[in-house]
Amino acid sequence: MLAKAEREGLQEALVFWLPPFLAAWGRKRAFANLIVSGVCDPWHLFEKSECLWLDTSDENFLLARVANVRVLPFNENGEESFDDAEEAVEDLLVNAVRSVGYFDPFSGSGTDFFATVALLEFWRNLIDSNREIAAAAGFAHWKKEAVEPLLWGGADPVHFISGKSVELHDIPEGRSLAIWKSRVPPKFLDATERQGLPMHEVEDGFIRSAGLGADCVPPLSIVVDKVGVHFDPSGPSELENLLQHGEFSPTILERAERLRRLIIETGVSKYGVGGGVLDRPGGDRRHILVTGQVEDDRSVLSGGGDVAGNLDLLRRARAQEPNAYIIYKPHPDVEAGHRKGHVPQEQALAFANSIVRDAPISSLLEMVDAVHVLTSLAGFEALIRSKQVITHGVPFYAGWGLTTDLGVVPVRRTARRDVIEMVAAVLLLYPRYLDPVTALPCPPEVLVKRLVAGIRKENWAIVSLRRLQGSARQKLSKMGITI
Repeated sequence: MLAKAEREGLQEALVFWLPPFLAAWGRKRAFANLIVSGVCDPWHLFEKSECLWLDTSDENFLLARVANVRVLPFNENGEESFDDAEEAVEDLLVNAVRSVGYFDPFSGSGTDFFATVALLEFWRNLIDSNREIAAAAGFAHWKKEAVEPLLWGGADPVHFISGKSVELHDIPEGRSLAIWKSRVPPKFLDATERQGLPMHEVEDGFIRSAGLGADCVPPLSIVVDKVGVHFDPSGPSELENLLQHGEFSPTILERAERLRRLIIETGVSKYGVGGGVLDRPGGDRRHILVTGQVEDDRSVLSGGGDVAGNLDLLRRARAQEPNAYIIYKPHPDVEAGHRKGHVPQEQALAFANSIVRDAPISSLLEMVDAVHVLTSLAGFEALIRSKQVITHGVPFYAGWGLTTDLGVVPVRRTARRDVIEMVAAVLLLYPRYLDPVTALPCPPEVLVKRLVAGIRKENWAIVSLRRLQGSARQKLSKMGITI
């Protein structure tokens, strides 16, 4: 190979990719323009090369041909050898597809070449999307183990920082910060903005866990948004852009429909798995579900419009539905005593016919005719089940032609979407999921099946303590004591 380079005057154009024990030898060659030593991404080298000189036995020969890069093959004697090169590529590919055994890391059962490549592509795309992230701020200790595999950039472990402004100076120029915005102090946010540091906002995903985040149950799904945050209608987000401009292939739509049916069949919701069929307490009357929310949650503060809390939402729902049987379901975080938004029973029953606390949200959605929401994810879960949804705020699923919108929807949202396209964007393309068994990033279908099987990922001691704390707050609140 070197002799050919010398004969053809290509010395200055050569780049050597050498194992570490040959790197010193390569540096001694006067015409060695660049030495790449050790592990390297071959696809990057292929993209930057005009031609590759490889031994036909090198596995990168196959990859280069697959990448459609010009290859000059040499045999073990250093002689050019075109005779069997294409035949060798064909044999290797056929062998890989037909003969090699593959297995699915999530199920442990056998799979095929194409499914394996698709899974590797899925992981590679996730890693590529994280390469810009230099640090992560605002993540509670009990979340880090679950979140790290979903933020990993393929090299060093995720660098979690505490939220002190001085730590921002360690982030290299051109890199980004993954941030759980509600969990960092305002001074840190101000410093981030002054430094012009790009932020990737992280929030819980839409199929989150079998248990509450307020009880310190770690999320098994997150969203990471470089543009904004999906629940704030004042500006665009990656999810909004996907719904406004995205194109959905027949394959992704077929998968979205299968996922929708799986969710309905299993009763999976954001915080758990549903139960059985519920009777309609109001007989033949129209049944309405009104879902309470955490009143100081960011989604409510940014997308709640002029609705003044859960009691006002109930009042507005009754005004819209004077003859309906209205069921009010308080938010589980509020019921657990952790968050703001409690409505005294007598006040709630001035507008609602009944209050349901323990019934699974999926069972309630199946039973009712329509849902009135502020920004609650229950509205999206109702759309999945083909229920009428009336939005009093501006959730991410409002304004696409699927809901009756009483809030002021951004004029940016001009596209019209059907439910399957919404599922494809919201559950397949936007979030990230973690398998609680293997701790590997996984497709949503895997997480749904794990949740249905009763598999959890939580620290029992922390969760139990948190629940005791919430119970104590509830009792003190009933006594008129706020802590």
